[in-house]
Amino acid sequence: MSAQSHPTLPPVRLLPDAELARDALAAPLFARAVRLARWAGPGTRVDVGGELAAAQLPDAAAVLGLDPADEESPVYASQAWRVAVDTGLVDVTEPDEDGAGDAVAAGAPSVTNVTDVTDGAREYGTAAPGEDLALVTGGAPGDVLDLWLAALDTVLADAAVPALDDLVDALDAGGEIDFDQLDWNPRREADFLDGVLANLYLLAVSEGGAADSPVPLPVLAASMVVPDDMGEPTDAVLEQVSDAMMRLDDQFRQLEPIGLVEFRPVDEDLLREGPEEEPVAAGGGDEEDEVSRYGMVRLTPLGLYGIRARMLEAGVEAPAVGELADKGADALLDAISYYPESAAQAEIEQWLAGRPLPAAVAELLAAAKGDDEGAPLRRLRCQQALAPAGAEAEPAVRAVLDDPQLGGLARVWLAERGVADVPAPEGSMVFWLTVDTIAAQLAADGETQELPALMDSLTAHHAGFFDQVWRVEHPATAYVLEAMGRLHPDRKMAKEARKAAFKARSRPA
Repeated sequence: MSAQSHPTLPPVRLLPDAELARDALAAPLFARAVRLARWAGPGTRVDVGGELAAAQLPDAAAVLGLDPADEESPVYASQAWRVAVDTGLVDVTEPDEDGAGDAVAAGAPSVTNVTDVTDGAREYGTAAPGEDLALVTGGAPGDVLDLWLAALDTVLADAAVPALDDLVDALDAGGEIDFDQLDWNPRREADFLDGVLANLYLLAVSEGGAADSPVPLPVLAASMVVPDDMGEPTDAVLEQVSDAMMRLDDQFRQLEPIGLVEFRPVDEDLLREGPEEEPVAAGGGDEEDEVSRYGMVRLTPLGLYGIRARMLEAGVEAPAVGELADKGADALLDAISYYPESAAQAEIEQWLAGRPLPAAVAELLAAAKGDDEGAPLRRLRCQQALAPAGAEAEPAVRAVLDDPQLGGLARVWLAERGVADVPAPEGSMVFWLTVDTIAAQLAADGETQELPALMDSLTAHHAGFFDQVWRVEHPATAYVLEAMGRLHPDRKMAKEARKAAFKARSRPA
């Protein structure tokens, strides 16, 4: 996180825990791990490290309903077993020299009443269902999600390991892996994958982002390889993008079975077409179907939950819509000040839903007050929160008509509803509200294309606008006038704005 007081990530919209837990249980790899945990018993043989003995893999594959003729079936069974052990769904007792065995479990310190099983002269450890297996059917949704997160950690660690072909190529004459030749750094590989998933998460949660749309694999690879300030990528950089894309193709194939992503792999026909068909960093061909041949990926709703959980564990501020529902109005307005418009509205609706409207409106108005830098944007979000309120809110709104900071906002709200007997504002309140509104717009969206038109309208409807506005007792007066000096479409008015800004800056404190 930066030193800024607001989160750097937009809020994510998550499914309820119960729905996410159902998705976790339906994830193929997690479901296989559960089935193997139920199958494990005193006759199950394990090697050092808790790995299922090779002779047991065909039986495990059969339990999972895998095709015995498929040479990958033992690999899938082994992976599911490893997930079961790492998540605590299975407790294993490893073989040791004394034959007593050492318990290896995620969640249990030891396994009792388990004897070693021997196969000829070789000794094996054994396995039994772990205590955490009961949480699959008897635990709360949060318990299931905790187990799934542990499984995700295992799969991510596996995905960061080089492909088997690369490991074989790196064997030296003695049969040991030459890590210098392999050029594999575990920390670097894990950081790369974390960075890719973080970029995918950001694309999904951004306003107008790709939460429901897959991202082309070359685009994702380029986001990790191509420098931000690079114009046309060089051939060397394009080759790096292509290499990264193929790494991601292998990694996402491993991550899909745990339910993290929906993935369309790279079309294998492309791999046979040769290097002249390599994708460009922008994402491939012009047609959608051509782009998709290079691979497409998106985080599932469960994947959004999982990546956010990992970010939170790493200390990243990653908000979620709805988590402010039980907070005060001050926390609500501070947080949503920097949310995208639609996310802010969704958060407001959830916050209002649990409160009596008159009391909620009074609390929002009180929280909107202040002279600090963030106050104008808080008032803008307060105005947004009050927009759908009906007649129940009127007494609380009328109560602030005489407040110098909220009176203008209150008059606007009442006038929009055609309420009678709304007192006309004093001139000073009009100019104060103008400064406050422009300051809020600048804080929310920066110097947008709409602001010059707004400024032109304000100065056209108020004779001697700049002669009056520089005197406004608002902390942002000089800042707003300087912005008007840059953005006003009328050169004469822009010059007047700069003069007024100078006067505001020179005014005694």
